[in-house]
Amino acid sequence: MAVAGPISMGPALGLSSAAGLISMLEETEVQLQTTALRSLNKVIDTHWAEVAGSISVIEAMYEDEFFAQRELAALLASKVFYHLGELNDALNYALCAGSMFDVTESNDFVKTLLAIDEYIEQRQKPEAEQAIDARLVSIVERMFQRCFDDGQIHQAIGVALETKRLDKLEEAIHKSTDVAEALNYATRVCQTLVTSREFRREVLTVLVRMYESDHVENNYLNVCQCLMFLDDADGVAAILTRLVEGEEDDQLLAYQIAFSLCENEIQKFLSNVASKLAPSPKDTPRENGADEDAAMEDGEEDKKEDEEKKAEEKKEPIALLRSVLSGELPVNLHLEFLYSHNAADLLLLKQMRSAVESRNSVCHSATVLCNALMHAGTTVDTFLRENLDWLSRATNWARFSATAGMGVIHRGQLNEGRTLMGPFLPREGGAGGARPSPYTEGGALYALGLIHANHGEGILPFLLESSRSSNNEVIQHGACLGLGLAALGSGNEEVFTDMFRILRTDGAIAGEGAGVGMGLLLAGSGAVDKQQQILNYCHKTQHEKIIRGCSVGLALTAYGREEEAEPLIEQMVRDSDPIIRYGACLATASAYVATGNNAGIRRLLHVAVSDVSDDVRRAAVMSLGFVLCSTPSQCPRVVKLLAESYNPHVRYGAAMAVGISCSGTGMKEAVALLEPMLTDAVDFVQQGALIAMAMVMVEQSEQSLAPFRKRLMNHIQDDREVTMTKMGAIMAQGIIDAGGRNVTIGLRAKSGYPRMTAVLSMLVFTQYWYWYPLSYFISLTFVPTAFIGLDSHLKMPMCSVTSHCKPSLFAYPAPVNLDDKKDKGKLVKAVLSTTAKAKAKAAKKAREEGKEAEGMDVDGDKKDDEAEGMDVDGDKKDDEEDAEKEKKKPEPTKEELSNPARVTPAQERYVRFDEGSRFVPAVADLRRGFVVLKDTTPGEDIEYVAATRTLVPGVTNTGGGAAAAAPVEEEPAPPEEFEFDPNDV
Repeated sequence: MAVAGPISMGPALGLSSAAGLISMLEETEVQLQTTALRSLNKVIDTHWAEVAGSISVIEAMYEDEFFAQRELAALLASKVFYHLGELNDALNYALCAGSMFDVTESNDFVKTLLAIDEYIEQRQKPEAEQAIDARLVSIVERMFQRCFDDGQIHQAIGVALETKRLDKLEEAIHKSTDVAEALNYATRVCQTLVTSREFRREVLTVLVRMYESDHVENNYLNVCQCLMFLDDADGVAAILTRLVEGEEDDQLLAYQIAFSLCENEIQKFLSNVASKLAPSPKDTPRENGADEDAAMEDGEEDKKEDEEKKAEEKKEPIALLRSVLSGELPVNLHLEFLYSHNAADLLLLKQMRSAVESRNSVCHSATVLCNALMHAGTTVDTFLRENLDWLSRATNWARFSATAGMGVIHRGQLNEGRTLMGPFLPREGGAGGARPSPYTEGGALYALGLIHANHGEGILPFLLESSRSSNNEVIQHGACLGLGLAALGSGNEEVFTDMFRILRTDGAIAGEGAGVGMGLLLAGSGAVDKQQQILNYCHKTQHEKIIRGCSVGLALTAYGREEEAEPLIEQMVRDSDPIIRYGACLATASAYVATGNNAGIRRLLHVAVSDVSDDVRRAAVMSLGFVLCSTPSQCPRVVKLLAESYNPHVRYGAAMAVGISCSGTGMKEAVALLEPMLTDAVDFVQQGALIAMAMVMVEQSEQSLAPFRKRLMNHIQDDREVTMTKMGAIMAQGIIDAGGRNVTIGLRAKSGYPRMTAVLSMLVFTQYWYWYPLSYFISLTFVPTAFIGLDSHLKMPMCSVTSHCKPSLFAYPAPVNLDDKKDKGKLVKAVLSTTAKAKAKAAKKAREEGKEAEGMDVDGDKKDDEAEGMDVDGDKKDDEEDAEKEKKKPEPTKEELSNPARVTPAQERYVRFDEGSRFVPAVADLRRGFVVLKDTTPGEDIEYVAATRTLVPGVTNTGGGAAAAAPVEEEPAPPEEFEFDPNDV
């Protein structure tokens, strides 16, 4: 007993050996054994190696049913096994320890053995296969209770979602001090924590019910997002109808919800919602003519007019809401913004054109693509019109691609698209003169698809007729791509039948287009019968192009299906054909996009290191970028070792994975991983790294972009550069300056869910490796970086927001310097010798006549010359003086941005509405994208932003505001009349 006293007081202090305590376990006295167990439990972290030799004694003490401290012995045994690394045994004894296992402790032992992983694993199984220990359930219940007692509601919600405990989810939200905030948090994390699509739908259903039942401020924006992914068009329509028929604030909220739903680009769902709204004005004529006549006879005309006026006022918001849901209004507003703010540098394009050899068709086509991307959606085709001779060098498929580029430039011109492309489209009966080449016609049909992507109801009949009226494979190829884009995700049965007919003709070119087109048409449908039809045809045909097109199409049909796509993926991944296995990797990316699903990641990593085909391994690594795009910071860590692989195809896939996942973020980890690959020994790895770097850095500050821009121009202007690398540099230049330097790549909406059109288009874009015309799909991933404020009439009022940072931080890059050292003497305007002689003679005569006082002296002439831009030295001197003045003037710390304004994602956090502003956002914390504004002084007149874009069919815009017009070189004016005097020569 003398030994027990000092040991229990503080054995951890200065105890060099546990041998004495261990020997006490052999005593027959229960009190001594209990004291030894308690003392050893305190020193086990430092003396576990000694105690491990007596683990059998401790286990025997637990197994003795008559021993009073069995649970203490189990706890000590658990800790010994924990230190030995035997976690299963440690967990088993921890469960046996009962109340002695204190889950409130925060040490590593408790955190490791909290049994959550085991419990989660069991809960993931079907209910019939679950075998959960009751003691394990008890521990989890105590964990939930601890979270509730400590007020850790967010942690409880996370555990409830991971363990599929909907009852605990509801309990956690109800016990929160701020129920509305807890609901919003659960809605946000549902996308990342819930890996099962079926269970996610159950969670969203519960959240919608709680939003509607709880006595909290209903967040209609979140409710409609939840209903959208439950495919409940009736529920969304009911909410929007209720809001739009309410007060003005409710109407503004309805408009904002509609814009938010449009971001996800599920046009089929939006069309269903629009069709279920209240009838439009033209569908609601006056009902009872007899009553109206009676009213008129009774002299109640004024009353009837008032009622009609109120009815019209009520119908106007419905019509505006329809215009948003149909995509008509958002598309037109984006066109207006991109045109008015176009800052594409035409001189940069001219330099690239001069640097590219005309005989190099690859770089020629890449330059045409670069121009299309730089002017995507701006409607500005000045470069093409000024370089028709250079453009005419494109032949065959290069001509096909160049014509398709017109669709990128004019994307969104839904009413004028067919007129713009008219000269290049197939003509009936050979009317209208010479018929264009089949490559031009096919490219024009492809361009129509790009123009009407996701909004193709009006153009579908023409595309269908074009595909049926021609047997030319090139035209059919373009028609299939156009049909797939125009009917994206609609599942139109007539279109599918027609494309499957083209597929069965077994033409390699037309079949490839049909495969991709059917995938776009059935995107996200998971139609098993149609998938099997396509897969069966892959096994019948001998054409690799058809197999590849169909494999990519099958991947598109699996979009967002998650575990529902597993049967198709398993069937494809086990196929003997490497092209079909290639499609299985893309199907995994499509099915699990933005979910971070562990099973999908494991499959892709396994294929990336085990498949015998380089193409399949490259696709597997690249697909990781899609799965991880919801958590961009994880992707560089996951592919870090793969980026150092000996296999160049794996390195290329790692670069593209980072580019896809981290697109538009400018993330330092992504840049650091891509930097070494920019100088890779293999040319196509350099190409992938350049494109990926451009995707990551798009719309970043010019300070961080400047070195990369310089590198790109060095690649482009280096005559000895290999073609693959130069092609990648040209494509990268188009991406970082895309949309007139006013767009970024957005694979996810603000809600956190993926944007359907953008994800599918990015997946198809990656196939440019095999088929270059598919590179134009990247234009459909672009999202304007704009703040577009709209009032209650969905018009842009004259208002502004303030960016609380230095203007230079997010300013447009400076245009190419006309007096660049490399191009000195090429682009600088020259002074005609005859003009200089004439002006000198006139100045001499003016001095002789004494008219200096009237402004006719030489200095005055020099000033005139400078104003006309003919005196280069004078201009240069003035520019230097202005630059000096600007340097001396301190840069302001904030900038006022007029509606509509360019606001990059990184700039958004600095943007604020000033206090006292007339217009404020109807939904708080919105500073980018479409922002519906509330007028705080509704009685005053509103001045609206004037439209700058001319919407006249057949008239193509050739400028884009001051920013676009600035780089365009004007022809110098002809010299003035003069008299030639031989003595003056």
